[in-house]
Amino acid sequence: MQLKALLLSLLQSFVLVSAQDAQQPLAAAASNDTLLWGPYRPNLYFGVRSRIPKSLLTGLMWANADDYVSPQQNFRHTCEQHEIAGYGWEEYDARNGGRQVIHDAANKIDLVVDFVKVPGGNNGGSWAARVRGNLRDDAPPNTVTTILFYAGLEGLGELGFVNKQEEMGHSGIMTLHGYTNELGSFDIDITDGPNNDRPYKIHPSWDEKPMDKTLAQSFMVPPDQIWRGKEIAFAGFKASVDKLVKEYPQDNMAPPWQAFSLQNDIRPGNIHMIQKAFIGNFQFDILFKSASAPIATSEFLHRTIEKTSTQFKTKFSKIFAPLNPFTKDDHRACAESLLSNLAGGIGYFYGDSLVDRSYAPEYDEEDEGFWEQTAEARARTQPSTDPPTELFTSVPSRPFFPRGFLWDEGFHLLPILEWDTDLALQIVESWFRLVDEDGWIAREQILGPEARSKVPAEFQVQYPHYANPTTLFLVLEALATKVQSGMLSDSETSSVKARLEALYPLLQRHYSWYRRTQAGDIKSYDRTATSSKEGYRWRGRTPRHILPSGLDDYPRAQPPHPGELHLDLLSWIGLMSRSLITLSTVLDHPEDIKTYTKHLNGIVANLDDLHWSSTSKTYCDATIDDYDEQSLVCHKGYISLFPLMLDLLPHNHPNIPHILSLLADPDHLWSPYGIRSLSASDPLYGTDENYWRSPIWINMNYLIVKSLHTLVTDTTTKTAAPKKTRDQARKLYNELRVNLVDNVVKQWKQTGFAWEQYNPETGAGQRTQHFTGWTSLIVLIMKMEDLSGPGGHSEL
Repeated sequence: MQLKALLLSLLQSFVLVSAQDAQQPLAAAASNDTLLWGPYRPNLYFGVRSRIPKSLLTGLMWANADDYVSPQQNFRHTCEQHEIAGYGWEEYDARNGGRQVIHDAANKIDLVVDFVKVPGGNNGGSWAARVRGNLRDDAPPNTVTTILFYAGLEGLGELGFVNKQEEMGHSGIMTLHGYTNELGSFDIDITDGPNNDRPYKIHPSWDEKPMDKTLAQSFMVPPDQIWRGKEIAFAGFKASVDKLVKEYPQDNMAPPWQAFSLQNDIRPGNIHMIQKAFIGNFQFDILFKSASAPIATSEFLHRTIEKTSTQFKTKFSKIFAPLNPFTKDDHRACAESLLSNLAGGIGYFYGDSLVDRSYAPEYDEEDEGFWEQTAEARARTQPSTDPPTELFTSVPSRPFFPRGFLWDEGFHLLPILEWDTDLALQIVESWFRLVDEDGWIAREQILGPEARSKVPAEFQVQYPHYANPTTLFLVLEALATKVQSGMLSDSETSSVKARLEALYPLLQRHYSWYRRTQAGDIKSYDRTATSSKEGYRWRGRTPRHILPSGLDDYPRAQPPHPGELHLDLLSWIGLMSRSLITLSTVLDHPEDIKTYTKHLNGIVANLDDLHWSSTSKTYCDATIDDYDEQSLVCHKGYISLFPLMLDLLPHNHPNIPHILSLLADPDHLWSPYGIRSLSASDPLYGTDENYWRSPIWINMNYLIVKSLHTLVTDTTTKTAAPKKTRDQARKLYNELRVNLVDNVVKQWKQTGFAWEQYNPETGAGQRTQHFTGWTSLIVLIMKMEDLSGPGGHSEL
């Protein structure tokens, strides 16, 4: 490659933009020393930070350095779609740590990162990571890998090298020392590791840069740009290349691993990088040592790696061991991977956000043609920047959706709740601390410039009239049920009830916001309904989409009408009402029980009054026709299933057999791989974007499996289903459970990933890869009881 082209590529857009370093004090930092630290930068292949705003950030980067092209094209830092053959946590517990394996075919290396925590002290404990590189089978034994670790301090404090400039590259350990008010005094050791081979001395410039050991360079950048580790490193590389090009002719140029190297320049700064180059396999340790906690050493790390693995497997067997018929090693390995990646994808985010707080009257969407008016209103308003907030949350997909999503998070937390009740509750509390004075939570949390870097500009602004499915109430209901059923210890019960009581006013405010802002119009039209209030309509509707519903392009009434009523939204608010009844019971608020029971009764009655089609034998959205009368729009699919999926109907309800028949029909929703999102007989099946118009989604299938299980096992209540209905549900439950699990495991084995959705004709995973968010619900389906009798059946 020509050196001029190399220089031009290094200059590409690596500009660090300064910005105001505004720090907002928070009520309290995370105090639990087993959860303060973690790989809480899930958008990176490996990046550790604390749950403290404006604090220490760390990250890892690497590339093959056998030629000049690879470091430019394949320098790894942020998780990206389709650039890695497979990666993720094979074992991970948020309190102890675990192991991540990264299969990097382009760079001819597999990385294994073991991460462990050392609790204790007054500042959140210590932690350690061992990084091992193993050449892939097709890699030559002399393959060179360059690898960088960096640490940066976003806020107040100190951070710098302990090593002296003249010692650079000659000592076995590089040490950074730091101090902040929250973390106290700490050191970070980067060891040399055993039996590592370094690139050979083959160029006269080598004497100026002792690559036989380690390079280090310090930078001072705007604090809100520290997250841009790759761009900062390339700025350092450019200086090296400039110097080499100036001193040596092209036919005597230094080898790539020397050209792409740091400057060996220690100075005051707020981000510091350590670089190593290796031949063949390698290993080194990163040891964060809090002065107030037990010290992390390489010997401790070596002992603890195996212990951490044993603890994980023992706990997994106790909580999530797959049940019959999922007893093969592949089932277990997939389940462990999905759970580990769900927990390993938990992140901590802090920063400002873009919100349109114009409250334009068009956003009420009251006129016909309202979608055109709202588009004009959005075009003329300028979003405001909301003050920085923090969020502790799982993410749907590390490469593509590395941020918090309101409707995803409830599904994420269902497996986490079984694994670690306190962790799940901490995440729920973090979400509800975002409730504003009106009761709104933004459906997508894009906090700060690092989060915004992964989001197209047209999706960055949030709107305070947009709602989202209320899945966090699934978690709250499950948590309250644990308290009611005595599944927690006395001390856990006391703690959980106190924390739920603290959340309770926020939950009520959030619930009231939904009922107020998403209200539908029943009274203005000739509609017969038990309740004149319990009808709802998603705001943010366009002819093609209702993004706030989560079911983006699912077919709805055409054209949109301000008199629409949306079945799924009525059902979600029904879930909220039922959850608040359970919470009010647990927390002893009798008057609230009466209020929410009245709401729920009205919702259940209106499901039939406003949304049941006696002609189509299905539940449907409602709209207003050309004669200003109620009209049902029946696109059979996930929308039709909501009353069953959220268990809102009495099990002896006469409409349930019709729903089960719809589920079982291969001409409509049944496929060998799961339940389709839209009927195969619908004219719009598979059309347009085909996002929610045929594919199989695991979150919806989980709700279906769970509701079928509840229907089958309810045999004693007054509303239990007739035996014929339960037998029909049992058959569907057993077959659907096996179909879902077998296909997800098969695709995981073939591709190395869980996927956002699955093809209903082939079962192939598609769209976003490494979607270990709600696809991880498969671990809950695996642990559901087998209702098929002795043996069961699985194709794997």
